[in-house]
Amino acid sequence: MDDPVRGPPRGRTAPTLTDMPEIRTSPAVNPPNHPATARFQPWTRLGRGAATVAILVYLALVIAPPLAGPAPSSALAARIIQPLRPLVGALYLGHGYRFFAPDPGPGHAIRWSMRLADGSTLSGTLPDPAVDRPRLLYHRRFMIAEKIAGLVPTPDAPEEVRREAKPQWQPLVMGVAGQLLRRYGGSEVELAMVEFDLPTPEESIAGRVAADVETPLGVYTLAASIPPRQRPPLSRDPR
Repeated sequence: MDDPVRGPPRGRTAPTLTDMPEIRTSPAVNPPNHPATARFQPWTRLGRGAATVAILVYLALVIAPPLAGPAPSSALAARIIQPLRPLVGALYLGHGYRFFAPDPGPGHAIRWSMRLADGSTLSGTLPDPAVDRPRLLYHRRFMIAEKIAGLVPTPDAPEEVRREAKPQWQPLVMGVAGQLLRRYGGSEVELAMVEFDLPTPEESIAGRVAADVETPLGVYTLAASIPPRQRPPLSRDPR
């Protein structure tokens, strides 16, 4: 055994670099016929373009719904989301975010009065904190009223504006009326949108509270002679 201090014994020479075996390193890139190379081919220009378009469309589907609704929203955002609505609905991306602070604005409720089959009347509001429990149910019905309120013009709006808005809010109101009539077995129900004024701090201190603004939504009926579960579709009274 060689002594590391004294060196190799007599008659033997120390190995040199030329005596070391040659070590060859394989290239980092696999050859073209390697299976890994065939599995990870670079994207073509067409593929990159298609992926870019898909990512941009999906980004638009995520951003457009919060910008376009609920009110108040810009006319530009409402126009942008129109061609995207089928995809937004199919992917369940129709989320709208509007925060109440720092300017919550007025509240809304649907006030209804129903005539029953025996001639008596029944009335209520939607939502109703005394009836709509648990709290989640109250919140859902509260959002129904707010949704319809965002589509119904004020009573002092021009006739043309109210006429153009009617096809947007009336199907929703007919759905509400139909549910009320089926639940309570009524023959006719009249609905109105009520806007509750939100006074400023100065108005509250002075004791000034504006009157609630009520907008009629129409009178709706079902065939009174048929049991509630077998009644035909809801119809609007011409009054």
